Amino acid sequence: MKTIIRLISSLNEVAGNVASGANVLLVALICVDVTARYFFKQSSAAFYELEWHVFSFIFLIGAGWTLRHDRHVRVDILYSKSTPRVQAALDIIGVLFLLLPFCVAMMVSSLPYALIAFESGEASPDTGGLPYRWIIKSTIAISAGLLTLQGVAMLLEKILVLIEGKERAKDVV
Repeated sequence: MKTIIRLISSLNEVAGNVASGANVLLVALICVDVTARYFFKQSSAAFYELEWHVFSFIFLIGAGWTLRHDRHVRVDILYSKSTPRVQAALDIIGVLFLLLPFCVAMMVSSLPYALIAFESGEASPDTGGLPYRWIIKSTIAISAGLLTLQGVAMLLEKILVLIEGKERAKDVV
């Protein structure tokens, strides 16, 4: 189980680093766009769309990394005051009944969406917009897959916390 946890976590670590690097690209795109618009009075639908595609990529691909590092928003009125074993049990319940069903629903609904865009050659409806809309739509399914995998890793990690009785999940893996 520990090997599976490490492999999945490593995959999401790489995805998180890629998403992090894409932030530099996004900042550069925005700087160029602002400069072009305000100094040269030039604008492009493709450039604007590329900005939101990169932002979407960062958000979606970084989701598994965010879960891995426990950076998601959490309502921790009870959680923060609980023992590590109770926290592990709450995390198991959350993964099984909230995270994994959400990820499955996201994959089931986004795969046909991306496939239709690919098969039809969907492009932006805006004049001068980006072609290949399937690329960003595929990112939704990839994100769901990465998040599902990290959810499985989290589930296994929390099961180990309960079995081995460690104080922290980091002591298990």
